[in-house]
Amino acid sequence: MADTRTLPEHTRIFHNPRCSKSRQTLALLKENGLQPEVLKYLETPPTPDELAVLVDALGCSVRDIIRVKESEYKELGLDNPSLTDGQLLQALSANPKLIERPIVTHRGKAAMGRPPEQVLTLL
Repeated sequence: MADTRTLPEHTRIFHNPRCSKSRQTLALLKENGLQPEVLKYLETPPTPDELAVLVDALGCSVRDIIRVKESEYKELGLDNPSLTDGQLLQALSANPKLIERPIVTHRGKAAMGRPPEQVLTLL
């Protein structure tokens, strides 16, 4: 993102091609006439600032976008309730596998694609 304080107006998907929910969400966007910018976040992880913008747009907490069932979650001590949002955002940026997926942004808003149909609220 050029400006890390706001979301872009065009459609983007933080995508993992190996994830069925991510693939379903991408297909759903295309079925609805959108050609989203596909961000393979495992290859190019978002910065902590970009993640903070996504969390704000989603209207959730940082912990809500963490995949807590991944082994790295406990291995890295991310289950420690005393960690700050900044520490969690740094850990997610450094370990993008822990970011819940997919996340879609459209016209300055964001939605989690779980279930995939949830992203239709952005259209």
